[in-house]
Order: sequence, then C-alpha cells, then structure tokens
Amino acid sequence: MIDADRPAVILAPMEGVTDAPMRALQGELGGFHFAVTEYFRINQSRPGTKALGRHMPELSNQGRSVTGLPVQMQLLGGDPDRLAQAAEMAYRLGAWGIDLNFGCPAATVNRHDGGATLLKYPHRIRDIVRAVRQALPAAIRVSAKLRLGWDDLAAIDTNADMAAEGGASWLTIHARTRMQGYAPPVYWTRIAQVRRRLGIPIIANGDIWTLDDLRRCRDETGCQHFMLGRGALADPFFPRRAARFLAMGRFEVEESGPIDWHALMTRLVFWTQRLEPRALPRVGLRMKQWLRYAAVHGGFAEFEAVKRCRSADEILELLRARAVPSKGVGYAETQVMRA
Repeated sequence: MIDADRPAVILAPMEGVTDAPMRALQGELGGFHFAVTEYFRINQSRPGTKALGRHMPELSNQGRSVTGLPVQMQLLGGDPDRLAQAAEMAYRLGAWGIDLNFGCPAATVNRHDGGATLLKYPHRIRDIVRAVRQALPAAIRVSAKLRLGWDDLAAIDTNADMAAEGGASWLTIHARTRMQGYAPPVYWTRIAQVRRRLGIPIIANGDIWTLDDLRRCRDETGCQHFMLGRGALADPFFPRRAARFLAMGRFEVEESGPIDWHALMTRLVFWTQRLEPRALPRVGLRMKQWLRYAAVHGGFAEFEAVKRCRSADEILELLRARAVPSKGVGYAETQVMRA
C-alpha cells in the first residue's frame, strides 16, 4: 500500500481509539490512504480465527473498512514463531499486510515483552520481522513501527537496519524515544538520516498537528509518507487537507471552520451500533476521549460541559444544542455524512 513515488497519509494505530467504528468513520471522512489497526497482542497461545476477526472485521472484506478504507493488521509480541503463525492466520483470513509493533510505550506492554521494549534488542527485531516475512507470500507486505530508541536517539540507526535486514517493506518511525512517551520535542532529523541510508519507504510520525507541521516534517525528513493520530482527532478534516497538500506539492494557507461535532459523534454511534454493538454502553466514554483531544489540541471549547454528561445521549443533545451553523470547511464537509 506504500508506493515510493506516491505520497500517503496513514491513520495511526491508537489503542482503545482507532477501532473498527472509528476506522469506518475515518474512511467516510476521507484523506487517509490506509489505516493500521490497534495492536493485537500475541501471548503464549496461538490466536483463534474468531479473535482475529473480532479485532479486525475488515478481514472479511478483503482488508477494507465498510467505507472503503484499506486497513493493515498490526501484531505485537516478542516471540518470532508465534507472531509468524498469527501473521499467516491473518493472511488466510484476508489481511493484505502485517505491521509489527516495536513502538508502544505502555509500561504493561513493555513488561510483557512487547512494544518498545524490543528496541533494546536489535537482533530480536530482525528475527521477528524475518520470521513473519518468511511465513507469508511475497505479495503480502510486512512493515514495522519503531520509536527512535528506548532512551537513546541513536538507537534508531541499528534498529531500523535490523528491521530492514529482516525484510520490512517500509518502516514507520515515531520521532521520540520510549522514555519520552509523548512529551516534546520530536526529533524529525533522525528520521531523515534513516531514510537517506536505507532506501526503503519511511513513514514519519509524531507531533503533526497542522499543515505547517506537515510541511516542516516533510522538509526536515525528506519523507513523502506521514502517519497522523492525535492530530486527526483534534481536527477530523486535517487528514483531507494534508492529502491535498501532499498531492499538490506546495504549501497553501490552511483554511478551516467550525466543526459539526454533533454530526461526527452521531456517526460514531452509528458505526459502533453496526460494527461493534457490544461497545455501545461505552460509546459515551469514547466520545469524551475523542473530544478531549479536540479540546486540548484543537478548537473544541465545550469539553467541561461534556465531562459532566452521564450518557452518549446527553453528549449528543449538548452538541446539538450548542452547534454553531457555519459555511466553514468543517461544517460543509460534514454535510456529506448526512446524505
């Protein structure tokens, strides 16, 4: 799904956030070239087909969301053989590609031999990528997501080399160490050094909130491919503008307008009811989680009132009552979803 000559915007895997309903909604909004699932953790036992199917219902639709967005399966773990078996099973169920998580900073994950803890053992990264690569047909892409290191920025050089040696088709690099978590700053220039040396596509990730951030990241890294996570939630129409910017190849003044959050949350409920009805009792919490990103990093000003709501219905009513009609970009684009 990554073409070295074609810029791409990718939806980041965010645990507890970018599940199947969110991926369907993001596909509806447009802008992303593909999405990566939340990680599927591979422990001691081989996963069953039902578990993989629940995690990624897009497997039954040739790896695409019901709104047409291609979705890549992400696996997490430290055992090469078990990961290879899980990857082969995902392929047989319909996966077009496998992404391997070597970047998750969560302490619980790291204590159980997963995510960023593998950054301390470069040869294990190579062995895992190689085992998964060898278990799959050549046409099935295998990629890896890395941070710059556990606590050393320079570690990315060895770790990226090992992932490429193992056979990764591309790498996604979050421009922080594990010890940084999500604290500033990001070190985009480190990504540039890897890109120049390896000769495989590199996806840049980390602190891309606006078109100006995207332009600076592109200039500093030389990358054509970018992964958006929190920035896409803070402004749901940023991915579409980012894709236009990359396609045109030039920087333009970023236009925006009030976002119809009521319409967006209504669609989140719709897709949850259709794709993951068991999660409906928690959809109000999902709304608050999303709107918190928009409040902290975007222009959403009603979060204090949203926090006091006791149900999804209360949140929707609040958003409906406080919506500001506008001809701005955000408002106009949400009208598509009402058709």
